[in-house]
Amino acid sequence: MLIHLDPFQTMDSGELGFSWITEILNSGYGGQRGRMAGEVVRLLEKHFFRANPESFIFMEHTWIPPLLGLLSLSEKSDATLHASDTTRSPGFIALRILATSPGSADFGPMILPILHSTLLPTDRLHARRLALNVFLRYMSGWFSPMMENIPSEDLNKLVQAVDDPFQFQNLPLRDGKPVHPPDYDPMIATAVLIEFASSDLWRNHLRRSNFASCEVILSTWDGRKTALKRMLDVVVFSWPEFLSTAAKITMAIGRLEELHCSNTVEVVIMWAWTIGVVSPVDHDSWHLIGRDTLRFYQTHGVERLTTLKRRVADENVYFSQQQRMRSGLDSFVELPALKLQPKFESRRLTHVRLSQACQLRRLYQLFGYDPTTWEEAVAVGAGGKVGVSSGHSVALAPLMDWACDYP
Repeated sequence: MLIHLDPFQTMDSGELGFSWITEILNSGYGGQRGRMAGEVVRLLEKHFFRANPESFIFMEHTWIPPLLGLLSLSEKSDATLHASDTTRSPGFIALRILATSPGSADFGPMILPILHSTLLPTDRLHARRLALNVFLRYMSGWFSPMMENIPSEDLNKLVQAVDDPFQFQNLPLRDGKPVHPPDYDPMIATAVLIEFASSDLWRNHLRRSNFASCEVILSTWDGRKTALKRMLDVVVFSWPEFLSTAAKITMAIGRLEELHCSNTVEVVIMWAWTIGVVSPVDHDSWHLIGRDTLRFYQTHGVERLTTLKRRVADENVYFSQQQRMRSGLDSFVELPALKLQPKFESRRLTHVRLSQACQLRRLYQLFGYDPTTWEEAVAVGAGGKVGVSSGHSVALAPLMDWACDYP
């Protein structure tokens, strides 16, 4: 069966093409189904990517099952996969469409078996980059309650296939270093693996090789800053529940320690202390986080504490991160009504500054310091630079005593 249709005239929305694929896959054409559905996928490629190779027309959720059906069939059919140019194979095209479509938690269990093979560097599609993008697109699906019904061995296969998300075979080199595809961010994939470490469903499937490249990158200050930015991107754009509670944070720390990924653990600790997912006045939660923080630095060297203090004390970073995390004022810190003096920029900024000061005071107390004055609580770095000017200390001192009420 050959299809000779102009996709621009017959598939204005894409609906018709996906309907054809469904009909073909459910037909009695036997071994010809893959080839026939592949013809339609090639038309859909022209439809979706006709304006720009990176552009995409919004895809309905009902169109995802036909693509998954084709990919499943492709895995069993050499003929469907065959193409002189791998990127022209129907399976590759179908994966490309999935990689640029809006993700949905509903399709996690359906996509899982497809990724088992396409993530591997030995897969016939040679589409690990696209498969990793699909892995990220459907991030919420990995934490869906539906995944609890998936056999443990299948979950393990996915983690093994993802492996080190920074690693690809035969990447082009620039200045002796591999050049990663511009539309894929391995640090975000690593963030998903860190979330796996906080999940009872996934944590035991992780292995140290998942964080091999990440451990090297996070050994530098710039690497840690980049990781924290990408982790925040995950919260803002993809998965608001990312490391959102003290229980998840401490669970992730525990599993990563078991895997001997100390640099990744340190970034999780920096996340806990600076992003604002746990309120500074939630003392029970901070007891858990403080316990693991103290144990980590006592085990791996108190000298590493300089990095954490530097991050907490950076007012610009702290404010910008919490501003992105919180859309409403009341969600910053639950504090009594403030009668602000005109010199304060805003109530929001005051709340963030107070939150930052509480964190610094908490950090000092945790390691045996005794910050008896406001200036001591916010002093940072060499030279005694003050993150919040002394002019703010008088007005905020009473609130400091209330908000940072430690036993």
